[in-house]
Amino acid sequence: MSAMERWDIYDANRIKTGKTMKRGDEVPLGACHLVIHICIFNAKDEMLIQQRQPFKEGWPNKWDVTVGGSAIAGDSSAQAAQRELFEELGCRMDFTDVRPHFTVNFDGGFDDFYLVDAEIDIETLRLQYEEVQRVKWAAKDEIFRMIDSGAFCPYHKGLIAMCFGMRKKYGALAL
Repeated sequence: MSAMERWDIYDANRIKTGKTMKRGDEVPLGACHLVIHICIFNAKDEMLIQQRQPFKEGWPNKWDVTVGGSAIAGDSSAQAAQRELFEELGCRMDFTDVRPHFTVNFDGGFDDFYLVDAEIDIETLRLQYEEVQRVKWAAKDEIFRMIDSGAFCPYHKGLIAMCFGMRKKYGALAL
């Protein structure tokens, strides 16, 4: 991650404004930036989770979903997902023509969630020292307990449940 990392600025309708901002600067009022999260699941209905480094700004030592990060200037959402997955875990996946399963809007941006099923041997992952201290597989109930205990980033449990429930399909209907 570069000290001069730049983000594209979007308007509320998710249209690029042609302007950028420097990572760490306050998002201008009415502006938005793009964040991605990837949740990887295995056949045992577990999510691959990562523990953030103790020196990482924002949620140090907390467990988190598989991968997350901001899109850098010029990235599409899918390009950011592909790049972040490789940077943080050394894992290559092709996100060309892959859409996020859902987007969560937050003050100052859009957070695209990708839900992926993949059997990954965690022993083969190359963890990015600056970001990730370790990874493991965890079931939904274990993640809920970790949220309750304060060991996991304080996501809404409903968001985690939605990630587990919406994998393998797009759309809000349970069809």
